[in-house]
Amino acid sequence: MTEYLFLFRGGDSATLRQSPEAWQSHMQKWAQWMVAMAEQGKFVGAQPLDQSGKQIIGNKKIVTDGPFIEGKEMVGGYLMCKADNYDEALELAKGCPILEFEDGKVEVREIMSMSM
Repeated sequence: MTEYLFLFRGGDSATLRQSPEAWQSHMQKWAQWMVAMAEQGKFVGAQPLDQSGKQIIGNKKIVTDGPFIEGKEMVGGYLMCKADNYDEALELAKGCPILEFEDGKVEVREIMSMSM
């Protein structure tokens, strides 16, 4: 099996957090989605990402605050899974609760193996 990385962008977490019930319901959907993958032996790991960050740029290694991009384009979290092929990874990604939002996005990337 090949490992894939799902990068999550968009979604309306600010609005959801205004209602504890809505937030809890949404988070339960995430948990159910990940548990279903784990039961199939497909789930590797996942974490949300804080909105703060730094960047190191170029050969002078200049450190800047950032990334400063529009909120819906910022990576909010990631998940790693295993799938037999890209089509299966895409099908797994289609179950992501972030896609309930008009601006919700899941970027699916194959993780290439490195020989050392």
